[in-house]
Amino acid sequence: MTTFARKRRSRARSGLGPRNVATAVFVAGLAACGVYANLPATDVEVSPVEVASLPAGGFSGRVTRVVDGDTFWISSKDVRIRVWGLDAPERNDGGGPAATAALSRLISGQTLTCRQRDIDRYGRIVGQCFLPDGRDITAVMIESGTAHLETAVRKSAREAA
Repeated sequence: MTTFARKRRSRARSGLGPRNVATAVFVAGLAACGVYANLPATDVEVSPVEVASLPAGGFSGRVTRVVDGDTFWISSKDVRIRVWGLDAPERNDGGGPAATAALSRLISGQTLTCRQRDIDRYGRIVGQCFLPDGRDITAVMIESGTAHLETAVRKSAREAA
């Protein structure tokens, strides 16, 4: 009778085990939250616009659901609207719940008037939206401190000045 001895394979250990990867992702996330929280306030003003002066392509509807600090659903289009010019942290990121709550308090159940500016890569309408009193949602959210002016908008505003 022959006996077969099992050879034990030696495993080369790389430094990229599951724990190390998870730790690296966690540390990177903390660093990103710290950087986002310490961004300087923008010096670009976003002034309210008369809703009546919106060009063709404008639409209005009641807000049916707030997704996060810069995205919501509107009844007349039954689509998601991404607020133009607004950069809010994601729902599960640092500051995300506060941004979502702030946008929800501001617009839930309100009838907004919006102007479509674009469609993003996720198929959302990117719209500049206004409250019934004419205030721009982007301006109100930035003033509340729960969101920032989107980098591309900030850059184009500085170049125009």
